[in-house]
Formats: sequence, structure tokens, C-alpha cells
Amino acid sequence: MPLATAPAPVPAPDRDTGLARAPAPVSGSRCPADLLAALRRAVRQHGDWDLTARRVAQALGRHLPGPDILTAAEREGDPDAYRQHLLHAEADGSFSVVGLVWRPGQITPVHDHVTWCVIGVLQGAEYEELFALREGGTVLEDVGTNAGAPGDVSGFAPPGDIHRVRNRGSDVAISVHVYGADISRLGSSVRRVYDLPVRTARR
Repeated sequence: MPLATAPAPVPAPDRDTGLARAPAPVSGSRCPADLLAALRRAVRQHGDWDLTARRVAQALGRHLPGPDILTAAEREGDPDAYRQHLLHAEADGSFSVVGLVWRPGQITPVHDHVTWCVIGVLQGAEYEELFALREGGTVLEDVGTNAGAPGDVSGFAPPGDIHRVRNRGSDVAISVHVYGADISRLGSSVRRVYDLPVRTARR
């Protein structure tokens, strides 16, 4: 697998929302050819979002790259906020591949997505908190957690995809995300950021 080449600079994080700003445009693709071929086969079967996410997760699991899909500078992360790096945007807009880098303690706001997403952890660990809307959409309830280790692949599709992700470990965490949208055009897969009270679900 070829090592990553230096990309264009990435914009600073968006301090208003807590989300990383749109990644820099990418010329061509920085993904391995075998990974792209597998993702295209999965996406082009044209299932619903849940089925597509499952198919893409299987494809990514079989062809999960290493952390060196990012440059050494990208793998260091940013002290201000987590960063995202666009690795591929399919010409027809059907999917994009993004690398995310989290230094210890970095976290997203609670948010959901415009489309399905598949995540593969390449380095470190990512901790995910899951939420559901309650009381007519005025309150969030925590409904579960996931801890992703290197090699773990998971996927989801809206609705029911409200979550928050953080690096609770002591090392830099790196993951690759496949989104069913053109991130080079949208800038982000996030549909909404939630600033609502959170209550603990009864266990």
C-alpha cells in the first residue's frame, strides 16, 4: 500500500460548533486501489441505507488500511481540535472517504448525520456515546456506548444515529470514515448539532 503524500493545508477547527471544519480538497484519490474497488462494489448494489452501511462495513473490514494512509504530520493531530482529512470523493458523489485524527481528550459535540457512515479504527481507541430524542425532541437520553479498538469496523444509518465521539485514551486515535455523500461538496456529514439536556436512561 503506498504511503500518503502531503496534502493541501487543512482549515482550522470551527470553534462555534466544536466540529472540525471542512477538509481541504483532494486531487485524485489517496486511498488504496483495492479499498476503492471494494467500496464501489458495495455502494453500487444500491440497497437501502442500512443494507449499504452493512455492505460497506464488510468491504472496509476486508481492506482496512493502516495509519500511514495519512502523512506523518496529519497523524500527529492538532492541539486545538480533532481534524478530518479528505482522502477520496467518488466522482458521482455516491461516497467519500475521510481520515479523522483525535488527540487525547478531544471530542465532538452531540450530532447526527445526513447519510450512512462506516467507521474503521486504525490506531488508538475511540469511545462513542449514543443518544435518542425524548419528550418531543426536547431532551436527549443516553442509550448506549461503544469502544472501538484498532481493526474494529462499525456502521450506522439515520435515523437513530445521534452520537458523540471522543478519544479517552492516552495516545492519538486515528480512524477512517466512509460516508454516503460527497464531502468535498458538503464539507461535513453532520446534519445537526444537538445542544439539549441529557438524561440517563434507566438500566
